[in-house]
Amino acid sequence: MTVTVEIETELGAFVLAVEEEAAPVTAANFLAYVDGGFVREMSAYRIVTLANQPAETVHRIEVIQWGWRPSDPALPAPFPAIAHEPTSKTGLLHQHLTLSMARDAPGTAAGGFFICIGEQPELDEGGRRNPDGAGFAAFGRVVAGEDVIAAIFARAEAKEYVDHPVQFLAARRLSPDSRA
Repeated sequence: MTVTVEIETELGAFVLAVEEEAAPVTAANFLAYVDGGFVREMSAYRIVTLANQPAETVHRIEVIQWGWRPSDPALPAPFPAIAHEPTSKTGLLHQHLTLSMARDAPGTAAGGFFICIGEQPELDEGGRRNPDGAGFAAFGRVVAGEDVIAAIFARAEAKEYVDHPVQFLAARRLSPDSRA
């Protein structure tokens, strides 16, 4: 089943199709943040472009990272970390406008998400962006509001972690099963 979710930001709204069937653990985690009202406390705080990554970065990507970032870093995410669902299991690859989970090691993903700008095969399982090769857990895609995603991406700065994050204001389910 695909669940559509509208995310409202200070730059406008975009709509996500969340793939519950293909990535049930990751989708349920994201929807818990939506249903719990936690998205209004999120922001796009990292905008990675080809130009703003450290010079030593070999496998460059382009993504908009957003999610739970409390003002006090000692505050934990509202929900525990989840098991990793690799692209080999879900069949969902990191293509243009794919929605995925940010993580450190496999099994550490909790409240960080990102949207791919362009094709990002280095983020799939077997990709070389992360030394462990496990890739990241893709679980949906942007299906409307690409202009808002472009506007957020245009706010990139000379460094990945931006001084002026794009604030997220709200999120709501549009339908439980809408295959956009």
